[in-house]
Amino acid sequence: MLKLWLKPLLLAAAPFCLALGLVLPLVTFEKLYFFSDSPSLVAIVAALWASGDRLLAALVFLLSIACPMVKMIGLAAEVMDTGRSEGSGLMHRLLPLLSRWSMMDVMLVAIVIVAAKTSGLASAFTQPGLWFYAASAIAAGLLQGLIAKS
Repeated sequence: MLKLWLKPLLLAAAPFCLALGLVLPLVTFEKLYFFSDSPSLVAIVAALWASGDRLLAALVFLLSIACPMVKMIGLAAEVMDTGRSEGSGLMHRLLPLLSRWSMMDVMLVAIVIVAAKTSGLASAFTQPGLWFYAASAIAAGLLQGLIAKS
């Protein structure tokens, strides 16, 4: 009974949380108590691109935005495809590879927050975007586990 409603719920929650995680601020940096910055993941990629760090912007885009989106599409395809043979399909083979990178960005933001706090240069505080991004990765992981069991 639980599996009956859990898959659709996770299938809706994961991309919803990903979308919010991409556009809401990830972290707030406060410098000298007067200046603060609260970038979103999309804003970070755009700022890197605009400042000339195109390789880094492309890498962050691929790992932080493109891979999770492809994973969401793959999970949706796996849930909707009930007539597939076991172990077939590109998405079935691609999903485990994408899952390895799911929480990398959350970990990197956590490292930046710790580095900012311990350096004394700025105070850093997590924002809702980070939590939605993490929730998306967790929901996608749970959904992938449910798919694998069925």
